[in-house]
Amino acid sequence: MTSIPDNAAVSPSADSARQARRVALIVAVAFFMQLLDSTIISTSLPQMGQSFGVPAVAMSIGITAYMLTMAVFVPLSAWLADRFGARNIFLLAIALFTLASVACGFSQSLTQFVAARIVQGLGSALMTPVGRILVLRNAEKSELIAATALITWPALFAPVVGPVLGGFITTCLSWHWNFFINAPLGLAGLALVARFVPGDRDSEAKPFDWPGFFLTSLGLAVMLYGLERLVHPEDGLLPTIGSIGIGIVIGWFAVRHLLQAQHPLLDLSAFKVLTFAISTLAAGTVFRVAINATPFLLPLLFQVGFGLRPVDAGLLVLAYFLGNLGMKTVTTPTLRRFGFRTVMVVNGAIASLAIMACGAISPQTPQVLVLALMLVAGLTRSMQFTALNTLAFADIGAPQRSSAATLSSMLQQISMLFGVAIAAAILNLSQIVRGEALPDLVDFRITFVAIGLLGLAAAMRFLVLPANAGADVSGHSTNN
Repeated sequence: MTSIPDNAAVSPSADSARQARRVALIVAVAFFMQLLDSTIISTSLPQMGQSFGVPAVAMSIGITAYMLTMAVFVPLSAWLADRFGARNIFLLAIALFTLASVACGFSQSLTQFVAARIVQGLGSALMTPVGRILVLRNAEKSELIAATALITWPALFAPVVGPVLGGFITTCLSWHWNFFINAPLGLAGLALVARFVPGDRDSEAKPFDWPGFFLTSLGLAVMLYGLERLVHPEDGLLPTIGSIGIGIVIGWFAVRHLLQAQHPLLDLSAFKVLTFAISTLAAGTVFRVAINATPFLLPLLFQVGFGLRPVDAGLLVLAYFLGNLGMKTVTTPTLRRFGFRTVMVVNGAIASLAIMACGAISPQTPQVLVLALMLVAGLTRSMQFTALNTLAFADIGAPQRSSAATLSSMLQQISMLFGVAIAAAILNLSQIVRGEALPDLVDFRITFVAIGLLGLAAAMRFLVLPANAGADVSGHSTNN
């Protein structure tokens, strides 16, 4: 298999750079399909409920089934990639996801829909970590920033355009096309992977660790289920806290087993690497919680707090996306000039202040200032996402690569749900304390400030990194 050289030159060969970009772009297409599907259906749940003859709230089981299936099978992805080849598993993941999407569109009942979503969740569980493994195996160290930027944009783009596109498709066509749209994307992805991504296989694949798979999958699934319930406090607080607590306990047993097993399902030694640990498990997870909460809060602020129509709120959020997209061209030179530590501290602080500033705007704020704030928030969010995702693998060796990619995917799932859950919990608590039936601007202000402070604390934590952290990847010299 292709490995990342430990002392890669800053200027890779043209062929190597071209191959890395090609693989990253193909993986990004698949990621976009997956992430778009996760967000596009939120606006069509009432229409789907009508088609199936069930209340709209009952449709949430489709989202829960998808999420839990992902949680169960994500830990399996590293072993499968090493045993059967990352390219082969990635092809399988795209095929499963695409076929299941078509099945979702043709579903005639809630039972059929949930069954199709479970298969979709399996494809999605394999797609994200295995896609990252493919990028790592085909990129030199100095190409990681550009490659990571390519596979990061779907995570920034899809959550913003998904609900808007889903609403348009549901209104002008029907909810079925929210799933049929994945068919051409999936077919294109399959053709591109088969044609341009080289095959690979680990000849020293380990025996399968059944106890590790059971404990890791069960712990992750129970914890994510509890975090998802936090967004719906009307379902009862005790089962929610109980699920999170049980998930943590099972997770502790899973970690204990993985540390002691001769052939663990996941190699936890990656957490001994400072750059990986801080950008995934420690400060990185906390900061992702903050920036994952923002796309959830902004549409609510504009519609509930400002009283805007969904289409007008969508246009303001679009400026946030344009900021995400605009930073891509300057990420690499910025990291090369200033290095990971400086960028992640300074940019992280600016991003956190931008989050807090969202709580200061009101319907009377000039629109040009609101748009400017959305652009700044999007720009800094994009820079931090790319820096975190790149630094995570800067010092990861070839034997740790598959497990590191899987562990990173698991932690990002947790941070995504935790970000929404924390934001919803603070918003609901503020509303309850004031004794109001609906959230007001003051509740949003409190929530944005709390989330921003969380991000600011995480940004300062990056100061523990050495000045030359990730220099082999960024090309940064401490003598600059």
